[in-house]
Amino acid sequence: MISQTVEYALRAVVHLAAEMPNSCTTLQIAGVTQVPAAYLSKVLQNLTKAGIVKSRRGVGGGVSLAQEPKDLTILDVVNAVEPIQRIKTCPLDLKSHGTNLCPLHRRIDNALAQVETAFRTTTLAEVLGESGEPRPLCDVGLPITPISKDFKSE
Repeated sequence: MISQTVEYALRAVVHLAAEMPNSCTTLQIAGVTQVPAAYLSKVLQNLTKAGIVKSRRGVGGGVSLAQEPKDLTILDVVNAVEPIQRIKTCPLDLKSHGTNLCPLHRRIDNALAQVETAFRTTTLAEVLGESGEPRPLCDVGLPITPISKDFKSE
């Protein structure tokens, strides 16, 4: 239902939310989220342009969330990289349908609307604060260890 790009973006921002207020390098994020570093770099650029994350170069630099996790929704992240494409007119361009969707496309659009609503009403803070196991992006009971200098990206 969601693309790999959206999945990668969500993994990255959930990790950054968990690390707030600290910054992380792209390689650190890639290691924890299991996203190829080169691809993650492109995803982070889109998130930066959208104001979801901020980036600082140099020693002590890295990537961090630009907003508090309680103020960022899953939909904010999705829209930054690949907005949900709602069906507004007949995908087959049938003139007799126009904006009056057939039962199939209306149901598909209704499902997309439900996903959009669920994403709009879920913040990163809620994802991280949800009780129970497992915790996002980590094995239960295992500390997240820093990435060594020898880390090789895919």
